[in-house]
Amino acid sequence: MGDLWFRPLVWADYRLAVLFTVILPLVLLLWSLIRNAIAMQSLMLVYWRVASLLAISVYLLIPGWRIGFLTGLLARIFIPISLWFWVDLNEEIDDQPPRPLKLALTAWRWAVTLYCLLGAAITLPFANCIFGSELASPYCQVWREAPLLYKQMLHPNQTPGFLGFIGGIGLFFYGLSLLYFLVFRLTKSGRTALEDR
Repeated sequence: MGDLWFRPLVWADYRLAVLFTVILPLVLLLWSLIRNAIAMQSLMLVYWRVASLLAISVYLLIPGWRIGFLTGLLARIFIPISLWFWVDLNEEIDDQPPRPLKLALTAWRWAVTLYCLLGAAITLPFANCIFGSELASPYCQVWREAPLLYKQMLHPNQTPGFLGFIGGIGLFFYGLSLLYFLVFRLTKSGRTALEDR
């Protein structure tokens, strides 16, 4: 597996994911809490609910389950939708004066949107890892290297199967929450996030 030309790109993708989907949104959430920016807090809480699918994907990839590739791709699609979907939050954020928090949030929204959409497009050629018979090939296994390093660092004494099971439980509850949102919440409130505050 040492001669795959795209390995550095996969690792760069994981590093960018940590920056754009973990570190920066955590800073923005804390900043919005300190500034008591309600609309921004709501948007960031929605983001964290949706982006939890990325963490679930990492746990599903540790044992090499195909669904981890699919959930990772879906997370990259769901995140931009969650950041721009809410009409009321968008209006409240747009109506605020141009302060550093608003500028940082807007810059991050655009950056993470572009990152996720480009990342989704780039991972499409790896669809065989989801649906094909190439899961054991180096072509697919390179995507598991970072999750396995994560396991080694944070869960060295746990088996991959157990961590995959934890990911499966997370996916089950994520699916229930998404189903609840689509069937009840979206039909009742539409594109307003007022109930989330």
